Amino acid sequence: MFTESVQVSCSPSGVPLRISWDGCDYRLIAEPQRWFERRKWWDENLRIPRGIGAGLVDYEIWRLEITPATSRGPMRSVDVSFDPQSTRWRLIRVNQEMPIGA
Repeated sequence: MFTESVQVSCSPSGVPLRISWDGCDYRLIAEPQRWFERRKWWDENLRIPRGIGAGLVDYEIWRLEITPATSRGPMRSVDVSFDPQSTRWRLIRVNQEMPIGA
């Protein structure tokens, strides 16, 4: 697991539609999957004022199946997360790369 800033375009309801990463634009080739993971808040130096912790203890993860938008290239599975405090998207995992047609 790592973290790298990416740009994600979303639908009005907040579902990822496209991603820009490492100088390339990617389109989704499957319905994105969403789940929540618990932050390791005990390891972080993050103080949250009482009453506003909802959404900060758990964070939302989206698994995106992507391929380059303008050329043929490998399909990839990546996980991204949106940080509501910084309002930035982060790439946190690159799961696999598969050749087209696999």
